[in-house]
Amino acid sequence: MAEPKTKYDRQLRIWGEQGQAALEKATICLLNCGPTGSETLKNLVLGGVGSITVIDGSKVELGDLGNNFMVDESCVGQSKAKCVCTFLQELNDAVKAKFIEEYPEALIGSNPSFFSQFTLVVATQLAEDSMIKLDKICREANVLLIFARSYGLTGFVRISVKEHAVIESKPDHFLDDLRLNNPWPELKRFAETIDLNVTDPVAHKHTPYVVILVKIAEEWTKAHGGALPSTRDEKKEFKELLKAGMVAMDEDNYKEAIEASFKVFAPRGINSGLLQIIHDSCSEVESNSSDFWVMVAALKEFIANEGGEEAPLEGSIPDMTSSTELYVNLQKIYQAKAEADFLAIQQRVKSILKRMGRDPDSISKEMIKSFCKNARKLKICRYRPIEDEFNNPAVTELQKYLTDEEYSVAMGFYILLRSVDRFAANYNSFPGQFEGEMDGDISRLKTTVVGLLSDLGCNGATVTEDLINEMCRFGASELHAVAAFIGGIASQEVIKLITKQFVPMVGTFIFNGIDQRSQLLAL
Repeated sequence: MAEPKTKYDRQLRIWGEQGQAALEKATICLLNCGPTGSETLKNLVLGGVGSITVIDGSKVELGDLGNNFMVDESCVGQSKAKCVCTFLQELNDAVKAKFIEEYPEALIGSNPSFFSQFTLVVATQLAEDSMIKLDKICREANVLLIFARSYGLTGFVRISVKEHAVIESKPDHFLDDLRLNNPWPELKRFAETIDLNVTDPVAHKHTPYVVILVKIAEEWTKAHGGALPSTRDEKKEFKELLKAGMVAMDEDNYKEAIEASFKVFAPRGINSGLLQIIHDSCSEVESNSSDFWVMVAALKEFIANEGGEEAPLEGSIPDMTSSTELYVNLQKIYQAKAEADFLAIQQRVKSILKRMGRDPDSISKEMIKSFCKNARKLKICRYRPIEDEFNNPAVTELQKYLTDEEYSVAMGFYILLRSVDRFAANYNSFPGQFEGEMDGDISRLKTTVVGLLSDLGCNGATVTEDLINEMCRFGASELHAVAAFIGGIASQEVIKLITKQFVPMVGTFIFNGIDQRSQLLAL
């Protein structure tokens, strides 16, 4: 067997050893191993999750050979869960795999405590009533839950957890934490030792832009009553000061300073997202508070005291034009400040844990360090219970989506995916499932849609006849291409939840295969 570092080399570059370790500890339960479930689990098995348990009570039929690559002709008549499990095990022998030949709906009703043993449950192709029951079970047991379903040329993915805290949110674009608008004493003192008017042209063009900006900003604030540039004219004037400092046209360090001058203009203090988190009611910690909220409580104290209304410094600097000596010295100053901030927060974490009667060392140094490094980018995701969304939707949002040209088709599919379950409950089959009943099914589905919209408080709202006709034409089929796409989205969200890296989707993800569009609905 290949060494894990070699085997998972590419993904380790994305979520690191810590993320991979979390995956390898994860226990995943899959409900229904049709194309959507099998594709989801395939991605997770290849990613190296710890163990999988496949729950499905059906047998492999001839029709399964056309849309599920995890079964073949030799599987016909055998347990689908067993065949899919065997195939998935072959993809990665490091993953422990087992199956239970039972219908998920029966298991949800007869043995709800069964699900508490898992890290995460992926529930595919479940009807509405089973979704509601499973959601309650998983929330009670604090088990992560993802629903996924493909239906003809549409499908959805929906995460359901009480709360998910993300430390390593890894946003695509985020301002460097250089603190140019609010330098600390050591950085100021370092800048003071460097003369911007040095006569040596080599030394002049190798002064780091960080130093240039700190010094020019210091001059500006002295001349403007302590205020940094804020108006358009002031910012323009500040850039002119930088240009005036250049002695030659080829001074890249001054060009970098002009390009990075917006970092000086940024408002001081913490961003609105972090402000919201530190003022969240959960930041008032209790004995059962999670490690995340204990660290948030420590961060809140730090910002109000040692931090001087700033978050802990990240401690890294970008590449820039500079002499090696100045760059290394600058790097050391940033690293020393980051380490001091970390030690201050670590001490506060220990004090809080001690006050709570918990082991002061129960939160690891590595965890606190990662928290400090990512403090400005923390994210909290909270999800409504499925029952709440289904029975008490945000009517204003529903109506807005239904009438908005941009979202009306996605919203139409959302209503139809719920309507087909009502249809099946009333008529014991899905619309368009049997030949010769298409016209009657279209009429019955239309009536079902009107009834559902009325129950949701959207009287008078409609779904287009074209979409209703298409839904009947789908005949509850699972097309492999759509199932693979939905499975890919679901497995991506599973990885985000387990590794606690990147921000998972908040809302209901709807795929529209007719127009090749994906949209999130906040309901």
